[in-house]
Amino acid sequence: MYRTLCLMLSPALLALIVTPLPLLAQNTWKAGVAKINITPEKPMWMAGYAAREKPAEGKMTDLWAKALAFQDSTGKRAVLITLDLVGVERQLSLPLCEKLQKKYSLDRSQIALNCSHTHSGPVVARNLRPMHEYALERSQQELIHQYADTLEQKIITVVGDALAKLALAKLEWGNGKTDFAVNRRANKEPEVPKLREAGQLKGPNDHDLPVLVAKDAQGKPLAIVCGYACHATVLSGYDWSGDYPGFYQIEIEKAHPGTIAMFWAGCGADQNPIPRRQVELAEKYGKQLAAAVEDVVSKPLTPVTGRLTTTYQEIPLAFAQLPTRDDLLTQTKDTNKYIGMRAKMLLEEIDAGKPLSQTYPYPVQLWRLGNDISWFFLGGEVVVDFAIRTKAEQHGPKTWVAGYSNDIMAYIPSRRVLTEGGYEGGGAMVYYGQPTVWSEQVESQIMAEIDRQAGK
Repeated sequence: MYRTLCLMLSPALLALIVTPLPLLAQNTWKAGVAKINITPEKPMWMAGYAAREKPAEGKMTDLWAKALAFQDSTGKRAVLITLDLVGVERQLSLPLCEKLQKKYSLDRSQIALNCSHTHSGPVVARNLRPMHEYALERSQQELIHQYADTLEQKIITVVGDALAKLALAKLEWGNGKTDFAVNRRANKEPEVPKLREAGQLKGPNDHDLPVLVAKDAQGKPLAIVCGYACHATVLSGYDWSGDYPGFYQIEIEKAHPGTIAMFWAGCGADQNPIPRRQVELAEKYGKQLAAAVEDVVSKPLTPVTGRLTTTYQEIPLAFAQLPTRDDLLTQTKDTNKYIGMRAKMLLEEIDAGKPLSQTYPYPVQLWRLGNDISWFFLGGEVVVDFAIRTKAEQHGPKTWVAGYSNDIMAYIPSRRVLTEGGYEGGGAMVYYGQPTVWSEQVESQIMAEIDRQAGK
């Protein structure tokens, strides 16, 4: 009798019968998650600190590439890729994303790359080029490019694995807080413990902790994803490590067997974990982050309902006045070797027929997760002002702002930071190989594109 009844029912009604009731209460999402080890196999040079004098010597924790794929009820998909790396630049991310688009029938807006910015990972391709390409011996340069080739293949693999696992799922979100990030421009590092105790820390921060959870049809977490705005610079030694984001992921995966923990870096270019420089502190901050995430997921979360929309655009972000050839020739003799290396690099490009450009193709991306979350992905090392302003002008805690996304080409200062100057305001442009500082229009240009995409 039951079999006869089932044969008489339409496929849609049958789906209602066999689908778990909790899932029916939400719009139908699918999710799939995967990870792959990207720890270098050979002792190659590490990224993030110019003061390092030798390649890595060991491993504290593994480094990972992780992918979370999701699909809404219309079949629209997106893939978040998180990397335990200091950064990837355009010359790696552009061909990588083209291959992902072709292989998996995605468009560029459906792919988001985010780096944790750990300073205990390897040099990747041409990222921070003046620090590495002209300073290292040929054997190390070859290892760097070999690693980039291997990394590309592993990312393509892990994205395919996540997409292959797409299955009925429930997406939920929440927001928490944690406060170990300190504005490094406004507070002297030795004074931070005393200032923190007295409640006198200065400067803007973003201590919000957005959390996204993907659950399977039985309600078990497939992925727990969080974002935080703080440099991953606790450690500065010679062992591979994901720094505090790596320890956070270890803690979450230990507490939730079978779940993949993911971390995306927010607008923390001017934020440091202080105090630092001890393994115990990296573990402490990782556990603090994990505890804050656990506090969020232990409470009722908000289901993601509605559809997925994705947009992506590269805007011509303007530099200030460019140096002349004579300026660059003078810079080759600068006592700062990195200024000299940058000048040499730029002169070689000019002589090869590639003149300096007045603008840089800067990536701005937006994912709308259902009816609530607006998730912006900004390129470069973005200072906290952008997150604060974007949240104030958009939807507050329902607005998530990631930095270190898709292309990490330089620090991205607000107009305030640019005017104040200093490392984030312009000094770091040397290490990224950019010809000069950004124009005073940098903040207004980026915010105008954020508004344009949000308006869509």
